[in-house]
Amino acid sequence: MSNESQHDDNQDDVRKIIHIDMDAFFASVEQRDNPELRGKPVAVGGSAKRGVVAAASYEARVFGVKSAMPSVTAKRLCPDLIFVPHRFDVYRQVSQQIRAIFAQHTDMIEPLSLDEAYLDVTKDKQGIGSAIKIAKKIRADIESETGLTASAGISYNKFIAKIASDQNKPNGMCVILPEQGPQFVASLPVRRFHGVGPRTAEKMAKLNVHKGADLLDKPEHWFTENFGSWGEYLFSAARGIDHRSVKANRIRKSIGGELTYSEDKWSNTDLITALERIIDIVWERVEKNDAQGRTIVLKAKYSDFHQITRSKSLERNIIDKAEFREISMEILDGILPTEKGIRLLGLTLTNLEGVAKKPMVKNAAIADNQKSFDFS
Repeated sequence: MSNESQHDDNQDDVRKIIHIDMDAFFASVEQRDNPELRGKPVAVGGSAKRGVVAAASYEARVFGVKSAMPSVTAKRLCPDLIFVPHRFDVYRQVSQQIRAIFAQHTDMIEPLSLDEAYLDVTKDKQGIGSAIKIAKKIRADIESETGLTASAGISYNKFIAKIASDQNKPNGMCVILPEQGPQFVASLPVRRFHGVGPRTAEKMAKLNVHKGADLLDKPEHWFTENFGSWGEYLFSAARGIDHRSVKANRIRKSIGGELTYSEDKWSNTDLITALERIIDIVWERVEKNDAQGRTIVLKAKYSDFHQITRSKSLERNIIDKAEFREISMEILDGILPTEKGIRLLGLTLTNLEGVAKKPMVKNAAIADNQKSFDFS
């Protein structure tokens, strides 16, 4: 993987894509703001007895602690783990600082979350002309202004840039040139492919597919037969091809919120009260995004971690908060009374209109070749 290149920088059809990913963002903010946490294993969210880890410091990850892990499991893996409550208002403020730095270089910014984003710097505002130099400056400015580190992947498409940003973490950078893309993807375990979760990886293993190279001899129909419409994208990605553009306004499929409770909730009264709080949270987000939707999804996770979802759709958009509440309570009533304690409740409004929306992955025509490009 090259960090420099001496190729011609005049091919307009090859893009310069940077994927910036903050290093252990939530945990790093907590360590920055509390010197006593620095160098120690930290988990954001949850507690030693209940809840779920929202983020883990690198010191905690050494023990196998990771996000979405039950706190009890995390504590068992790392007895010295320090739990701290999340501060999303602070994380959002820092995220805004970071995005302001991005905006100095391009308007083509596609945030994926508070701590990561794609940037298309093919035509950068400052006329630097080098994706590598831009990524270096962005990372330096982030550290200078926030005291935090970020990793970057630089390549000619989103698929490879995202994988590359994880290649030299933390506080690292990786550049994959167009002529290196297919070979780089072929060397990767399929679990590293964006969109390949545990179940898909397990299915691939049964099909004797373990690395990107194992996909190259498969005919195109094999991908759709085994993976449906997503197989079209996978066919291209395995060849280092991804024509998706960086979208400044992503299609948002849903708006929701959920809460995990320190003690299981059993009674109808407690669960109704708990749902009232979630209704307030979600509807505030709906109004903030000026969104409308016609489907409400209720999520409940029981004390044994068994999870269910229930939903109701209208033929029109939900009118107001009162109707949102009425339907949400109606869905909750359908699972009451409960024979098991409930540790988590969540609500989601889907089938949205009137909000910036996240595009579905669509496969464009596959290019016959990849041109060289000067990323240096």
